Amino acid sequence: MRIGLAQTRFPSNLKDGMAAVKEMIENGAKQHCDLICFPESIIPGLRGVGYEVEAYDHPSIKKSLEAVAVLAKRHRISVILPMEWEDELGLHLVAFVISAEGQVIGYQTKNQIDPDEDQFGYTPGAGRRMFELEGVKFGIVICHEGWRYPETVRWAALREASIVFHPQFTGRTSSSFYDDAMVCRSQENRIFFASVNYALPDQGSRTAVISPSGERLCAADLGREQLVVCDIRPEEATGLLARRLRPDLLL
Repeated sequence: MRIGLAQTRFPSNLKDGMAAVKEMIENGAKQHCDLICFPESIIPGLRGVGYEVEAYDHPSIKKSLEAVAVLAKRHRISVILPMEWEDELGLHLVAFVISAEGQVIGYQTKNQIDPDEDQFGYTPGAGRRMFELEGVKFGIVICHEGWRYPETVRWAALREASIVFHPQFTGRTSSSFYDDAMVCRSQENRIFFASVNYALPDQGSRTAVISPSGERLCAADLGREQLVVCDIRPEEATGLLARRLRPDLLL
């Protein structure tokens, strides 16, 4: 399976975000990617991280999702599209999964909201979901969830996920925690972990693919817009350590 991780600029507005998505999808198709994943809330941008983000407008967001589905079908590439999405429960951070046929399969909500995000009105989602494309099972955890709630990754590993995708935003930091945590999520479960950040002038963690043994297979340059393309062999993800979990010992 060939995956692409789209380390894009932070969008100046929804239109700019859509331009970045279109450019990366076309690039991914040219490089024969099976699936491409974007950073957290690429449409219309993530609130509370130092950038201006326009007010949420559901018709425009819905139209953007439909446009990306058309692009996916045209270029025969599956897409993980993180974005804002409002329903009857409130405004969520989600990651939609779109097949290469242009079908919107569903989405994973961000269920563990960073405390700093509470003030921006984001509502935690509920429940986790597995996805499958071309026979490859995968899960999605969004930013804060993958860093500080490893249970979210293990949930997918226990359900035969070969890879977990991790759309994120991580700015300035002097800690190696974020890059090290990627390795932990892979090694403690024996699965692939694919984390995608924005290209930021103060980028705090790498966009990278980590193997089940903890090896960094591919990584983007910090601060540069770049599509990271990586070939993985899903059968190498055994999920061995996840499957050996003894939940009875947690009681």
